[in-house]
Amino acid sequence: MIAPLAHGGELTVAVASNFIKPIEAIAPAFTAATGHQMRASTGSTGKLYAQIQRSAPFDVFLSADEDRPMRLEDEGLGVQGSRLVYAIGRLVLWSAKDAQHISPDVLRSPDGGRVAIANPKTAPYGTAAAAVIAALGFTNTLKPRLVQGENIGQTFQFVATGNAAYGFVAWSQVSQNGQFIRGSGWRVPADMHPPIRQAAIVLSRAKDNPAAHDFMRFLQSDAARRIIRQHGYDTE
Repeated sequence: MIAPLAHGGELTVAVASNFIKPIEAIAPAFTAATGHQMRASTGSTGKLYAQIQRSAPFDVFLSADEDRPMRLEDEGLGVQGSRLVYAIGRLVLWSAKDAQHISPDVLRSPDGGRVAIANPKTAPYGTAAAAVIAALGFTNTLKPRLVQGENIGQTFQFVATGNAAYGFVAWSQVSQNGQFIRGSGWRVPADMHPPIRQAAIVLSRAKDNPAAHDFMRFLQSDAARRIIRQHGYDTE
């Protein structure tokens, strides 16, 4: 339990694009519980990581993988011992059309339309999507139909706007309480790609910022975990 402060502090959180909706729900709950004010800056994990290396004014980093927070800790840019896994992401092959039967077979036909994935070099959900495509044996056959989003948010937009027929997006983007809220999809079995373990870390510039450390504790609270699970993630 974190006691609310009469005059709370402030922090800026760098948030991976896939976690926009949960952070919008977590922010007011965090303020109500602690009195602290939180601002979020979103982007692909790779881009945010590069900005942190260039001294961007972030206090906490919510990555879409474990690798970048570990690197920041090794590089002296993250506070030792503050790193934790806050969510485990799930991947879905998604169509914006309702009531469709979606299976991996839609990737097989050369006339099946374009398929969007996030950039595997900068976005962990893109790395996972590339692993699934390889596991299905479609890496070469699908290449002419692939379009890449800079991050998972842009990938979702490609499909939502009809610029791609299908896309590998985060389950959290298209679901609420375990159900599709729009479109149709195939939930990718978790064993078809490396686990999408999303880690957070307090950045070195915020090592003496109580709001940053309170935020990390709040992420592990029952209230925050409930929000995270409602938005389509697993928690440890």
